[in-house]
Amino acid sequence: MSTPNTQAPGTRVPGDGPVRVMVVDDHPMWRDAVARDLTESGFDVVATAGDGPQAVRRARAAVPDVLVLDLNLPGMPGVQVCKELVGSHPGLRVLVLSASGEHADVLEAVKSGATGYLLKSASTQELTDAVRATAAGDPVFTPGLAGLVLGEYRRLATDPAPVASDEPKAPRLTDRETEVLRLVAKGLSYKQIAERLVISHRTVQNHVQNTLGKLQLHNRVELVRYAIETGLDDA
Repeated sequence: MSTPNTQAPGTRVPGDGPVRVMVVDDHPMWRDAVARDLTESGFDVVATAGDGPQAVRRARAAVPDVLVLDLNLPGMPGVQVCKELVGSHPGLRVLVLSASGEHADVLEAVKSGATGYLLKSASTQELTDAVRATAAGDPVFTPGLAGLVLGEYRRLATDPAPVASDEPKAPRLTDRETEVLRLVAKGLSYKQIAERLVISHRTVQNHVQNTLGKLQLHNRVELVRYAIETGLDDA
């Protein structure tokens, strides 16, 4: 008898097997086609779902590394699915795969915790590349949308959330953590950061996770916002 999988989404150690993917879309033919393409490309498609509530339940049970998520879902919108799952399991990566290229939809998805956003007009190769990058924690956007998202980061930085006067000061980051954070804020992928600093991809991920923990942040969106607010992206 196999041992039940009790890990939370996103807690599987990267590199210990095929990337586990879950596909969520309310159109059965599209959902099945995406799942088939990903399986043929070497991914482990652990579950699929056709509506929002089902997506939340099955993701918690199936433990995917990456959630390929449509936004227009019955029962619960995709952004709410993303918020609920990333909020409770910050290590889960979400790649939105949507027919909509509307700026409002893209920004709402990113704010909800999505790592990337790909239009359904993407090729199979673009999709598989995007899933691999998302699994590694690198942001992936359909060409033309990355600049929009970075612009929103900067806009948010001009209106920072209020900080209570009795809150403790943020813990001090190491020089290396600060250096990695600065490059994240400039939009570099983890792979690019690793190459620039001559360190491993895993080391970059560890520095980012340590920084998130020290600053009590939950995802890359909040991390980039913090970096821009503190001026690290201009350093």
